[in-house]
Amino acid sequence: METMGLSQLGQDVRGFSSPEEAVLEKAPNPQKGVVYLARFTAPEFTSLCPVTGHPDFAHLVIDYAPGDWLVESKSLKLYLGSFRNHGAFHEDCTVGIGRRIVETVQPLWLRIGGYWYPRGGIPIDVFWQSGPPPEGLWIPDQGVPPYRGRG
Repeated sequence: METMGLSQLGQDVRGFSSPEEAVLEKAPNPQKGVVYLARFTAPEFTSLCPVTGHPDFAHLVIDYAPGDWLVESKSLKLYLGSFRNHGAFHEDCTVGIGRRIVETVQPLWLRIGGYWYPRGGIPIDVFWQSGPPPEGLWIPDQGVPPYRGRG
């Protein structure tokens, strides 16, 4: 993995105490030049409320069209896990994750949906994208139904 510059894949990595400390890595895209969509789903994302310190939970869906680079999935898992003790509002977490991925791998396009579970009786869903999608990109629905409470 050293030839690709990856420091976490295949290694024993304990995790990171904050998103700022976390290392998000990239790998060369073997399908460079092909327009396609890759999806990461994190149905058990956790962060902390910056005011109360109580846990907040979300179902994240990250769709991106890779350019020259792919998001290395183990580093993404460790990066997302670094939010467990991080206090931030839902909007900051969701948009910040999307922007960090864009900064790291410079995809052709990225969108993130943060489907946050309710606290205080109000679910907050947060959506961000890096710009218009490339022409011809198939973009499936993210598949997360809106919160309906106890049915």
